Amino acid sequence: KMSAMLFLLLVSMANVGAVLDKGLPRREQPRRLSCVRCCGPSEQPVSIISSRYTRMSSDPAYSVPKVQPTIDITILKGEKGEMGEKGYPGAVGKEGQRGLRGVNGQKGQKGQPGPQGHSCKQLYAAFSVGRRKPLHSSDYFQHVTFDTEFVNLYKHFNMFSGKFFCYVAGIYYFSLNVHTWNFKETYLHLMKNEKEAAILYAQPSDRSIMQSQSLMLDLQEGDEVWVRMFKRERENAIYSEESDVYIIFNGHLIKPAVE
Repeated sequence: KMSAMLFLLLVSMANVGAVLDKGLPRREQPRRLSCVRCCGPSEQPVSIISSRYTRMSSDPAYSVPKVQPTIDITILKGEKGEMGEKGYPGAVGKEGQRGLRGVNGQKGQKGQPGPQGHSCKQLYAAFSVGRRKPLHSSDYFQHVTFDTEFVNLYKHFNMFSGKFFCYVAGIYYFSLNVHTWNFKETYLHLMKNEKEAAILYAQPSDRSIMQSQSLMLDLQEGDEVWVRMFKRERENAIYSEESDVYIIFNGHLIKPAVE
């Protein structure tokens, strides 16, 4: 009876072992791991391939640290060298825009007197010009020009514009001589700047005559004296010929303002 119970106990233990062998997974043989990067406690071992991929990735957690050496410049700094030669000037740059006008400065001191001018140019002025062509008035006011130069001291009389320009201030004498035209009116103004200073007039006549006008003027430097023809209801004209001069305009300085 005891041997029968022992036999049942062995059979039951064999069945339990068989059940446990079926239910539990078999333990595999441990595999050999390849060399991997050292890791921290929280990291799991990885294979060599994954380790290389991690090092080549841009993840800052796995990027290779950059080595930045620190050099003490004060140790390497030498003594100050000598100044080199001056280099060549560079190319000229583009011209900039004009700036705003600055504030007016203080008035300077009075300068020294300048050198004395030419005595003749300072004390003398004279001209005598004529016209060889007749002239009919074609406008309300018409400028009279001249084509013949007898005297033109220092070129104070402009033959192109027909005006005397005052360079020497003082008292001047002027005279105007014209030849009238038969049956035509003669009406001229002797002008000082833009204002008439004297009139030369002759009524229409069957006979032509010489007509003249003269006066003295006190001129300042820059004043101009010239002749203007004035047209009214009648035809206005002055006569002259190519072979002779019938129209003459004269002027000269009598007394300069500063001697």
